[in-house]
Amino acid sequence: MGLKLRLTVMNFLQFFVWGAWLITIANYWFGTKGWAPDDFGLIFMTLGISSLVMPTLLGILADRFFNAEKIFGIVHIFSGIAIFGLTLAVSPGQFFWVMLVAMMFYMPTIALTNTISYSALKDAGHDVVKVFPGIRVWGTIGFIAAMWVTNLSGNKATEVQFYISAAASLVLGIYSFTLPKCPPNKAKTEKKSFIQAWGLDAFKLMGNYKMLIFFLFSMLLGAALQLTNMYGDVFLDEFKHVAEYADSVVVKYSTIVMSISQGSETLFILAIPFFLKKFGIKKVMLMSMFAWVLRFGLFSYGNPGSFLWMIILSNIIYGMAFDFFNISGSLFVETETPTKYRASAQGLFMMMTNGFGAIIGSVVSGFVITKFFILDNGDKDWSGIWMTFAIYALVVALLFMVLFRHKHNPKDPALQNVSH
Repeated sequence: MGLKLRLTVMNFLQFFVWGAWLITIANYWFGTKGWAPDDFGLIFMTLGISSLVMPTLLGILADRFFNAEKIFGIVHIFSGIAIFGLTLAVSPGQFFWVMLVAMMFYMPTIALTNTISYSALKDAGHDVVKVFPGIRVWGTIGFIAAMWVTNLSGNKATEVQFYISAAASLVLGIYSFTLPKCPPNKAKTEKKSFIQAWGLDAFKLMGNYKMLIFFLFSMLLGAALQLTNMYGDVFLDEFKHVAEYADSVVVKYSTIVMSISQGSETLFILAIPFFLKKFGIKKVMLMSMFAWVLRFGLFSYGNPGSFLWMIILSNIIYGMAFDFFNISGSLFVETETPTKYRASAQGLFMMMTNGFGAIIGSVVSGFVITKFFILDNGDKDWSGIWMTFAIYALVVALLFMVLFRHKHNPKDPALQNVSH
């Protein structure tokens, strides 16, 4: 098996593991278990907690002590065991703690996937910038494939979705030991302090007004990034309670409909170089923020009948909403921070979005839904929920427009490189 194919399989399975349950877990939580919305917010909070600690910890281990592919394999095996354990949880509390363990093992593997891919491609003499995107896109395809498997097998509301994920994680864990060796970099003799090793020195950048505003808004928008992953599929599925939509394609194949979102990512990723050169980072990030307004707003008014187009369009817009922010934000960090802080600053960006932002979004959304949007009959006021999220995204976008100051330079070398 050639190197590119081996790395493609790794990326496919990496995100297949996640896609098997991430979008459909709400159906299991609300539909099968009948647990409360405010408790559900805590489940997605585990992604944030794990993103604060584990990527850095395993990154240090891979940099200094152990082969990255071996660490990758071991944690995937433990993650698979923990995901399997979710089927044994009989209360929200038990489910939360098992999920936290699973995410502690899984979340750092996302970064390790890139580390292994970059190392193997460089050692083989490949141009990483040219070759890796074609490999990484199979991760998105793997995520979509898992969503389809879960939906078409009739398991979007059952514990089988966790069996599917656990099995894929165990397979990937074993497969990882056959990957090219990615040993720690023995050449790194420079000793780092605890603060440097954990990337905390990047917090010094907060002393700069522009960077402070950027990181604060990264956290605020990060609170919105997982909301449709949390509630999108169950929102579509609950149209089954409306007689005229009960047998609609949207209800039967809600997960497949939601997979349009992931498919759109592959298209918008390709469009990013043009938009960055043409409009600059600030405008591209604003496009992302207003795309989130549309993402939520269209869901608020969409239905499986005459307004099905709103649901479809919302899913298409997701690619712009998610990728324009993440990739342009990462590029902003790359171009605006001193070299000695660059890696730490990228870690801080992820910490603010997938860490603190995800925690805030998970907890607050669960509280708000329970407090204000549960109807007398126990149903959720989905229109009100999505409109509230849309208003939040709009406020964030308007404040960012006013407070963030950045002048676009079309000749910025980073913007030239992103197109290759």
